[in-house]
Amino acid sequence: MSTMNLTPQATALLERWIQAAGTIAPALAGEGSLSWAQVRESYGRQLAAALPAPRGVTFERTELGGVPAMLAVPEEVTDDRTLLYLHGGGYVHGAVEAYAGLTGHYAQRLRARVFVPDYRQAPEHPFPAPIEDVVTAYRALLAAGTAPQKTAISGDSAGGAMVITLMRKARAAGLPLPAAGVAFSPWADLTHSGPSARSRAHTDPLCSVDFLDALARTFLGDALPTDPDASPVFADVRGLAPTLIQMGENEVMLSGGITLAGRLAEQRVRTTLEVWPGMFHVWHLLAGHMAESDEALDNAVSFITREYERAH
Repeated sequence: MSTMNLTPQATALLERWIQAAGTIAPALAGEGSLSWAQVRESYGRQLAAALPAPRGVTFERTELGGVPAMLAVPEEVTDDRTLLYLHGGGYVHGAVEAYAGLTGHYAQRLRARVFVPDYRQAPEHPFPAPIEDVVTAYRALLAAGTAPQKTAISGDSAGGAMVITLMRKARAAGLPLPAAGVAFSPWADLTHSGPSARSRAHTDPLCSVDFLDALARTFLGDALPTDPDASPVFADVRGLAPTLIQMGENEVMLSGGITLAGRLAEQRVRTTLEVWPGMFHVWHLLAGHMAESDEALDNAVSFITREYERAH
């Protein structure tokens, strides 16, 4: 962490994030007294307290095709813009409440409604249940009359990988694709075979390969980590919408994100890759509290806005 040169405020918030995640590893090991529902509730509550929503954004509970969801609406929405945001958490411990801060800032900057599906998670609902739920949510948005050219899909970590997988599933089903996809720190390779798994082992403050391997085992069940629906670095990604990938240089997942960007580019998807020196996994969560988080989110908003305009 010493290489990040974080401000005292950012360092304190990162420490609170690490503390909020403190019950996850024991639960993965079958230890501790909390159920998975309690782990997720605790994680979401603590992150929401540390990283609250900005003023001027309203939140409500809704559903998309039967999938529970959180909806963030800013004071100004331009041209019926819609963002489907897929939260992270290793397909295991994520909570929509943890994302009120990030999605609130996203909604304000993009001037868009932001839907966050509360998809099912492992171990109660392992692979492919989370993917099925986000596909259902996207179908429901389209069925409700949401224009695909005014829609973007974004997500972080496991949700970042599902940005790619959801677009692949939409393509295969003959559904219209969104205007753009944006993946923050995507967990794109569940084999963790890239060099960053070793070279960043001592610089990533949030993720270790052992922790990620435990998450992967819990999520995958009987599936292989090379399954293209779990690890989009192994997928056929032809024909997807323009995609932006942002990675922190200190992440053990860095190699997976770079490989994913290369695979997209090789298969003729218009691809933008940003690697942010010194940044950690999903540093975007500190939007409103850290300059690098704000700038990365602004870049994502600019990317999506350009694609909205192209789609018209």
